[in-house]
Amino acid sequence: MTDIASFRLLQPLSRRALLGSAAAAGALIVLHPFAARAQANQAHLRIMETTDIHVNVMPYDYYADKPNDTMGLARTASIIGAIRAEAGNSMLIDNGDLLQGNPMGDYMAYEKGMKEGDLHPVMKAMNLLGYDAGTLGNHEFNYGLDFMFNVMQGANYPVVCANLTRGQLASDPKNDDLFFKPFIIIEKTIRDGTGAESPVKVGFIGFVPPPIMVWDAKNLEGKAMTRDIVEAARAWIPAMKEAGADIVIALSHSGIDAAAHTDRMENASLHLAGVDGIDAIFTGHQHLVFPGPKTWDGMAGVDPVRGTLMGKPAVMGGFWGSHMGLIDLLLEKDGKSWKIADFTTEARPIYHRNEDRKIVADVASDTRVEDSVKAEHEATLAYVRTPVGKTSAPLYSYFALVADDPSVQIVSNAQTWYIREMLRETEYRDYPILSAAAPFKAGGRGGADYYTDVAAGAIAIKNVADLYLYPNTVQAVLVTGAEVKDWLEMSAGMFNQVEPGASDAALLNADFPSYNYDVIDGVTYRIDLSQPAMFDKEGQRVSDGEGRIIDLMFDGKPIDPEQRFVVATNNYRAGGGGKFPGIAGDKVIFAAPDTNRDVIVRYIIDQGTINPSADGNWSFAPLKDTSVVFSSGPKGRQYVGDIKGVAIEPAGDGADGFALYRVKL
Repeated sequence: MTDIASFRLLQPLSRRALLGSAAAAGALIVLHPFAARAQANQAHLRIMETTDIHVNVMPYDYYADKPNDTMGLARTASIIGAIRAEAGNSMLIDNGDLLQGNPMGDYMAYEKGMKEGDLHPVMKAMNLLGYDAGTLGNHEFNYGLDFMFNVMQGANYPVVCANLTRGQLASDPKNDDLFFKPFIIIEKTIRDGTGAESPVKVGFIGFVPPPIMVWDAKNLEGKAMTRDIVEAARAWIPAMKEAGADIVIALSHSGIDAAAHTDRMENASLHLAGVDGIDAIFTGHQHLVFPGPKTWDGMAGVDPVRGTLMGKPAVMGGFWGSHMGLIDLLLEKDGKSWKIADFTTEARPIYHRNEDRKIVADVASDTRVEDSVKAEHEATLAYVRTPVGKTSAPLYSYFALVADDPSVQIVSNAQTWYIREMLRETEYRDYPILSAAAPFKAGGRGGADYYTDVAAGAIAIKNVADLYLYPNTVQAVLVTGAEVKDWLEMSAGMFNQVEPGASDAALLNADFPSYNYDVIDGVTYRIDLSQPAMFDKEGQRVSDGEGRIIDLMFDGKPIDPEQRFVVATNNYRAGGGGKFPGIAGDKVIFAAPDTNRDVIVRYIIDQGTINPSADGNWSFAPLKDTSVVFSSGPKGRQYVGDIKGVAIEPAGDGADGFALYRVKL
C-alpha cells in the first residue's frame, strides 16, 4: 500500500479540501466518529470507492481540448491521503468502467495498442494509489477481450467477477467457467479502539452488467456469456461465508432500479442488496451520486439520505473521478469474528458550484499521478487534434432553430446508425427508427460566437464537442405516432405565434431553451406559425386547436397515430427532461452504455467521410406576405445561401454582437 504521508492532506473541518501547498500545510484532519469512539473489540473500517473513471486520469476534457475541474483520478487521488487519515483502518476499491470513455482510451486501443506486458495509463495511476480490489464494468469490453486482459494483467490488485463465463452457463453457477475469480477474501490487520491489532477477513465479490452480451456482441458472441447478477450472488455468497469471510462487500457495476427483478437485469443493485449474507454494496454504472436526494426519492427499499439499499449501506461515487464513495463500518468483534455494529455512507466530491453556479475546484491534482501518465496525455492531445475523418460539407448551427441543420443532422445520423445496430438482435429490430436531436450551441446566453462552426474537410475528435456539448448517453424510447406529433408540438414552443401578413415579427421565444428544440428525423413535417403553441413549458396542454405540426408524414404517407416507432434520443429527454408530454422513463426500451459523443466519434470513424447535409425533412408552412426576424451569429452570413427550403436573408445588426436575419414565409 502507498504510504499516506506521500499524499497532501487537503481535508479541513468543512470537508472542502484546500488548494495550494500553504493551505494544505494548515489543513486539519478530523477523525470519523467511529474512529474516535471505537473501544476495545471495536474497530472503524473505511472502504473507499472509485467508479466509472472512463480513462479520465487527468482533469482534462479532450473533446473540448481544455482543463476541467470536475473530473480526473489525479484530483480524486489528492484526497485519498486525507480520507485515509480520517479513518482508523481503510481499504480502496474500484468498481469498473476504466478503459473506455474518452480519447485517451481510444488512443491506447486504436493507435498505440496494448501488448502483453504493457502498462495502460489507468493502471499506472491506480497502481500508485494502493487499491485492494476491483471489478469489471461494461466498458472494459469495448475494445475486445484480448485488450482487456492485457490491461488487467498490469493491475497490482485482484480483479473479481462472479457472472462472466468463458462459455455456456452451467446448471450450477459455482460450476461456471469464469474468466476471473468470483471473489477474494483479504485478511486485513486492523487496530481496535485500544490500539490492539487483530485480523478481519473482508470478502469482495464483483458483478458486471449482463447486457454486455448485447452491447458488445461483436466482441463477446461465441466467446463469453453472462449470468444474472442476483443468481450469481445467491450461489457464491454462501461460499464466501464458508471460506471464512467476516464481512462481504459487493462490487456491483450495476445501478439502482426499483422495478421488479428480471433475469439478467442491467441495474440490479437494489435486488442484489436483498441477497442474504451481503453486508454492503458499492454501485456504479449510472453515473449518479448515492446517497443523494431527488433521483432516488420514493423508491421502495432505498434510503437516499442514510444511503442504504434494503437497509444495507451502499454508495455510488459519481463518475470520471467526480466523487470518492465512502462506506464507514463500525465493526465489533463477536468471539473470533467481526460483525457490523453501525455504518455511515458518503459520496465526497472534488468540486462544488458557488452561488453563481460556477464550478470551484476543491482539490488540486496529485502530481505523482499526473506525472505517471504525462506521455500518454501528450500523445492523446496530439491524437484529438489529428483528423479522424472528413466532412463533405460545413457543420454549423447558426440556423438550427429555423431550418433543417447540418450540425443536428449529423447527430441524428449517428444516433440512428447506432440504435439500429444495438437493436438488430432484439424484439425491436423491425420497428421503424426515428431520431430526435437538438442544437446545443445556438447563441443565447452563450453570446454571438456560441455556435458550432466546423469547416468542410478534415474533422478531428475534438470537433465533436462542437456537435454535442453534454456527456449524455444514448437511449431509445418506444412511442406511438400520436406521441411523435406531441413531441414535435412541444418542440414547436420554440416559436412565437405569428399573425399572417406580419412584417418582421419576432420569431423565437426567448424563454424556450434551444436544447429542448428537438428535430425528429425519419419523418417529414411542417410548422404552422399562425397557430398557438399546443403545450406550455411544463408540458401542459394550453390549446384546444389542431396544433402547429401539419403534414406529418412517415414513408410518404400521413403518420398513423397508432403505429409504434423507436426514437433514438438521449438519457435527458428519455428520462423526462424538458417535460415533453408522454416521454418518461417508462418509454425507454434501450439505455446505452455509450455517450452521444462517443457514438458520433465512432460514426465518423466508421464512415470515413460524413455527409452532414440536412435532408430538409421539416420547414415552416407558408404564410402569405409574412416575414419574421431572429438573431444569430454574424459569421452565419456566409452560409445563408446553403439553407434548404427556407428563404433566409441578412437583416442588419442586432444587440450584443449578434446579427439579425429575416425569413420570408
